[in-house]
Amino acid sequence: MTMSDLGRRLAPPAQRRGEPPSTRPRPVPPLEQVRPGLWSLPVPLPVARPAYTIVHVLETPAGPYLIDAGWDDDGTFEALSAGLAAIGTSVAEVRGVIVTHAHPDHHGLAGRVRAASGAWMSLHPLDAALLDRMEEGSEDRLAATLARAGVPADVTEALLGGGQLVFRDLARPDVLLEDGDRPDVPGWDLRALWTPGHSPGHLCFWEPANRLLLSGDHVLPVTAVGTPLPSEDNPDPLGDHLRSLARLRDLDVAEVLPAHEHRFTALEHRLAELDALHGGRLAELVAGLRADASTPWELTDRVTWRRPLRELTGVALRTAVFDTLAYLACLAANGVAKVDAGSPDRWRLADAG
Repeated sequence: MTMSDLGRRLAPPAQRRGEPPSTRPRPVPPLEQVRPGLWSLPVPLPVARPAYTIVHVLETPAGPYLIDAGWDDDGTFEALSAGLAAIGTSVAEVRGVIVTHAHPDHHGLAGRVRAASGAWMSLHPLDAALLDRMEEGSEDRLAATLARAGVPADVTEALLGGGQLVFRDLARPDVLLEDGDRPDVPGWDLRALWTPGHSPGHLCFWEPANRLLLSGDHVLPVTAVGTPLPSEDNPDPLGDHLRSLARLRDLDVAEVLPAHEHRFTALEHRLAELDALHGGRLAELVAGLRADASTPWELTDRVTWRRPLRELTGVALRTAVFDTLAYLACLAANGVAKVDAGSPDRWRLADAG
C-alpha cells in the first residue's frame, strides 16, 4: 500500500436481486482503507439497530487479523467474505479474531471464521464467562426486573411480547486478553485496555504508532452506549463505564475507530459530551427523588431521553428502564441514594433518612 491509497473507498457488493424490500440489506458504509494495512469493513446486521458492525482488518505478512467479526448470520458472513476479497484476501487466510466484547454483533461470527481458517479468537476473561449466561437466556430475569421496577403490567406484556434472543453453542475463546496484554499480531503494536461498563470485560485496543484507539462499543461518536443491569457480581456497571471513559484521557489519540457509526477525531470533546449527558441524567434522578418519584418506572419518566418516555416503545423503552436502574445503582454506589427492596422497589435519597 502507498500513502496515495489512504482514504480510498471501495464500493460494497451490490444487493442481491429478487429479495423483497423488507429483507434487503440496509445501506452500510463502503469498505475503506484508513491507514496503510488497516481497513474498515462494515458488515450488515440482521437486527433493527445498529445497522452494521465495523470489522477492522489488520494486514500482516502472515495473513489478516480481525478486530470484531459481526453477527453469526449468513448475510453478514457473505459481506465479510466479499470485503476481504476486495482487499485481496479471504476468510480462510484470517489468522486471529480479536473480539472487543461478547455481544453477538461483535463475537457472533468469530466461531465461523475460526472454523473456516484455523484462526485463534480472543476475549477478556469476564466476557468469556458472560457467554455461559447468554446461553442460559434471560426472559424470566427480564420479567422479574420489570416487575421490581414498577413497570405497569400492560407495558411489561408488550416488552416481553417480542420474545428474547436465544443463543446456543457460542464459540469460546482460545486466548484470554487482560488489561495491558499485547495480542500477537505481526507488525502491529496493539495494547489491550480493559474498559468495563458496556460489558464486564469490554476491551479497547490502543495502537501508539499511529495514535489510534480501536474503541469497540466503549465510545461512539453519536450514541451513548448502555450498560448491563446491575447485579450482585456487577453492582455498578455505569460507574465502571464512567471510570473507563475517564481513563482514555491519558491517551494522545489522533483518531478513534469504533465498531459502529463512523471514525472520529476530537476524543476529548466527545468525552466531555458524555460526561455532561450522564451527569445531567444523574442530576435529574436526584431531583426526581427530592420530589415525589420513588419507583424506577416513575424515575425513568424524570430523565431526558432522545424522545419523551411516552413515545418510546420496544427496545428503546426497555433500554430507558435499564439505564435508569444503572443510574440508580451508581447513585447508591456513591452514597447518594438507597433502595427499599420490594415489589416494586422504592428508592430514596440517602440523606432523607
